Amino acid sequence: MFIRAKSRHHTQNLNLKSSTSLALSADGGARKEAVAPVPEDGGMSDKLQTGAYFALWYLFNIGYNIYNKQALNAMAFPWTIATIQMATGLAYFGPLWLLGIRKAPKLSGNDLKTLFPIALCHTGVHVGAVIALGAGAVSFAHIVKASEPVVTCGLNALLLGQVLPLPVYLTLLPIIGGVAIASMKELSFTMLALASAMLSNVSSAARGVLSKKTMSGKQIGENLDAQNLYAVLTAMSTVILVPLAFAFEGTGFFTAFKEVVAAGTFTNKSLATLLALGGASYYAYNEVAFLALGKVNPVTHAVGNTIKRVVIIIASVVAFKTPMSTGSIIGSSIAIFGTLLYSLAMNATKKK
Repeated sequence: MFIRAKSRHHTQNLNLKSSTSLALSADGGARKEAVAPVPEDGGMSDKLQTGAYFALWYLFNIGYNIYNKQALNAMAFPWTIATIQMATGLAYFGPLWLLGIRKAPKLSGNDLKTLFPIALCHTGVHVGAVIALGAGAVSFAHIVKASEPVVTCGLNALLLGQVLPLPVYLTLLPIIGGVAIASMKELSFTMLALASAMLSNVSSAARGVLSKKTMSGKQIGENLDAQNLYAVLTAMSTVILVPLAFAFEGTGFFTAFKEVVAAGTFTNKSLATLLALGGASYYAYNEVAFLALGKVNPVTHAVGNTIKRVVIIIASVVAFKTPMSTGSIIGSSIAIFGTLLYSLAMNATKKK
């Protein structure tokens, strides 16, 4: 992972402020704070580029959710599948660093100690989401994950003493109410799906809080921009997940792989390809998210992120023919609209 002691000569250390330290969201994507947004007043080519980034962000995200659910339906080994998906990213950024296409980060032992708790949370975000997607409908997992702002506000108040304006807290009411309605009316409801999605939310919120507490204003290694930070966390999470996958699921995944192939549902090649596509699309949508979010202002990001969740829910319902009750549709609509209001309220607060 090209980890080295900090050099005392040339090469400046990057001062990672909270904007970069909060580079990730609940479903693994980039937050709007990950990169400094630029004004949306460019020419036609710039607008086309931005549109292409958003299209790829949505496309890869939809692809990941479909590939992931198909793999979990074939083999109920969420820990192992989550590990494979996380490790797939190494095949992307590793060559970029080796070939010098992207500057490799240089981290000391102390830097790794600083990042380790954040990597633990990053691991929880991903594995919680994968377990939730395997235990229930994709649509339900994303409805529950829409409640992350509630957890974020709670942890920020408890651990950072951050008190937000009343309008921000009021936006949490439709999120809580919407998720509650959707959960009660969800046709494929399971406690495991609910608990795992909430684990992902708590891990994501904790990752943000830890980033603020441990990284804000500190010098963390060299060449550690938002994309390299995500790559480093991916590598660290892979190391964390490998022993956990074996501890929770042993080597049963390999037996299940052979049984699925023997049943004729997949060939060795098609099943391996499915797993690889899940991992590739997972890393790709996060990578493109950084590019997309760096081209727009916060309001556009908030709207785009809301639309993305709606698109994923609709795509999963169509792809897997998962029925949604009227109550679930109403509840999810209220919750997702609440997340949009929350994002807009937070952006308004930051401008003051």
